[in-house]
Amino acid sequence: MPDGPLDLGLVLGPLRRGPGDPTFRALPDGSVWRASLTPAGPGTLRVTRRPGSGEVRGEAWGPGADWLLEQLPEMLGAADDPSAFVPRHKLLALTQRRRAGLRLTRTGLVLESLIPSILEQKVTAGEAYRAWRLLVRKFGEPAPGPVPERMSVMPPPRTWALIPSWEWHRAGVDDKRASTVLRAVRVAARLEEAVRMPAGAAQERLELVSGIGPWTSAETVQRSHGAVDAVTVGDLHLPGIVGWALAGDRHADDAVMLSLLEPYAGQRHRAARLILLSGRVPERRAPRMPYGDIGRL
Repeated sequence: MPDGPLDLGLVLGPLRRGPGDPTFRALPDGSVWRASLTPAGPGTLRVTRRPGSGEVRGEAWGPGADWLLEQLPEMLGAADDPSAFVPRHKLLALTQRRRAGLRLTRTGLVLESLIPSILEQKVTAGEAYRAWRLLVRKFGEPAPGPVPERMSVMPPPRTWALIPSWEWHRAGVDDKRASTVLRAVRVAARLEEAVRMPAGAAQERLELVSGIGPWTSAETVQRSHGAVDAVTVGDLHLPGIVGWALAGDRHADDAVMLSLLEPYAGQRHRAARLILLSGRVPERRAPRMPYGDIGRL
C-alpha cells in the first residue's frame, strides 16, 4: 500500500459519478465500496482504513475479486509520487499541506471511466449522473457480495451495444453521445489495451473513436492511468477556476490555463486537482448547458 498519509475520499472520490452512482458507495464508517467489471468478470471491492494505525484493508467478492485486490495498491495511489510536485504558488503549497492524503488513483480499467465521461459531454453534471445511474441500474447486473445497499456492475460492451434507442432517450442521452458510446464499445478490447500504454498514447488511441476528443480522453486517463499530467481542456469552468486561483483572471480560456500550468509540466493534473480542492473558485454565472429532459420529448 502507499506510504504516508492516505485519504480514501480524496483518492477514490473521482471514481464516483454523482451521489446516486450505483457502482460506488461511501459509508459513514469510512469504508468505500466499488462494483467493477474487471477482465476476470464482475467484482465488488470494500476498502477500509483503521483509525489510528492507518492500516488499509481490502475485501472483494465475485469472479473479479482477485483482480481487484491485486489492483488495489495502484487504485490507492501506490504508483503515484506526490513528492514530485513542487508548488510554485502559495495557494498550492497550502492546499498540498492541508490535503496531504491526496494521491492519484489508477484503476487499470478504461471503459468504466470512458463511458460516464462520454455521458458528461456538454451537459450538466446532474443530467450525466442521472443517465449513468439509470442505464447501469437497468442494464448492469447486481454487484456480488454483501453490499450495504443496492449496487450494480456496469454492463459489458455487448450489452451497451444492444441498448434500444428509446432507453437512451428515456435516460436523457442524445443521439450524439449514445452513438459515441456505441462506437467505443464496438472496439472495447482495443480501448482496454490502452491501459498498458503511456497516458498520452492512450489518449491518442481513444481519440481515434469519432466523438471522443481531448476533454473526454483526459477525463478517462486521469482515472484509468492515474495520469498526473493530463489536463482537461475544453471544459466550460476549469480555465476560469485555474485562472482565478493563479492569476485572479476569471475569464481565462484554455490557452491562458495551459500557460499558467506550464510551471507544473509533468504534474499539471495534480496542480488542477489541488486548485479545485483549495476552494478558491469564482462564482459560476451559468450552468454548462441549459437543462433539457429529452426523455420527455
